[in-house]
Amino acid sequence: MDAGLHGRDIGVRFLFDRLSRQVSPSVARIRRGVTEKWALRDVDFKIGRGEGVALIGPSGSGKTTLLRVLAGVIEPDEGAIGVSGRIGSLLSVDAGLMPVLTGKENTELLGVLAGLSRAGALEAVPGIEQRVKVGDAFNKPVASYSQGMRARLGFAVAEELEPGILLLDEVHEALDHEFRDFVEERAKALLDAGGIVVAAGHDHPLLHRLCERAILLRDGAVVGDGSFHDVRRAYLGPRDLSEG
Repeated sequence: MDAGLHGRDIGVRFLFDRLSRQVSPSVARIRRGVTEKWALRDVDFKIGRGEGVALIGPSGSGKTTLLRVLAGVIEPDEGAIGVSGRIGSLLSVDAGLMPVLTGKENTELLGVLAGLSRAGALEAVPGIEQRVKVGDAFNKPVASYSQGMRARLGFAVAEELEPGILLLDEVHEALDHEFRDFVEERAKALLDAGGIVVAAGHDHPLLHRLCERAILLRDGAVVGDGSFHDVRRAYLGPRDLSEG
């Protein structure tokens, strides 16, 4: 499986007005009192085949922003990203889901948006329905779903694309134990096949089980990159990860 990720001098800048509301660059040019915050700055990394990498760090450190850059959701303001392999991502529980549509309808829509043909998206529905395991709710609006049910649906659609690179944000912490075990099983199978898993979080045991390497972020900068054990210890100190 041909999979790889690398970034050089990655920088992402957000602009805010006086009320701390995010604004676009075009609005910033005509509005006074706009301030800027670099969510990422001078970030370098290289992730190769078969690597599971955890992004750890405090809230606001840039973990989610980096995942969104890797997924192509955000274009960096500085630097360059290189991606080899199809990406599947679960970056937020509600990512891409339309609340008024049913689980089935959302499955078809997400499949088409991800590059499947209409026929391919329809063909994928039965398998996704079986993996999601939400019963009759699959034919009900997603607005009625719990957080865990929405996460199940998003992951099942991402997996249907058979990605070589899997990106997981902290949404894995919203999954129940049964489905979390399924996510872990599929992620490990991807790693064994030479794929890549990048998972962001604080200290969830799933990160420890999937990732041998960790990147520590603080204030948008990489301040640690090495074995999961060593980087986590630098971040949190010694704590037991055997539970959960």
